[in-house]
Amino acid sequence: MTAAVTADGGRTTIAARAVRRVVSAVTADALDVAASDVSVELDDHGGELHVTARAPIHVTPLGESGRRSSGTLLERLSTAQTTIRTRCLELTGSSIGRVDLRITGADLRERRRVS
Repeated sequence: MTAAVTADGGRTTIAARAVRRVVSAVTADALDVAASDVSVELDDHGGELHVTARAPIHVTPLGESGRRSSGTLLERLSTAQTTIRTRCLELTGSSIGRVDLRITGADLRERRRVS
């Protein structure tokens, strides 16, 4: 499986491994976890990619002050699916028809911002 991007005067082909890495990074960003915690499977269904991603999701521990997760878990996952579709299309040119997210746990680590 490769992604092909057609431009004026040529064609650029992106290898399946590269697409998988991009999808993994975008998924990690959407779920607010480390990319190394995400595993991704890609399948081709009628010219569109079917993404199956397994990852934890970041959850702010109870009693923590500061940044809170916005929305319910289901709302966050629905937003993540849309983000994954949109960003992957922007970055690879690959159309994603379906995104299945399999949540493997809750990442309760505090996120530190570097200033």
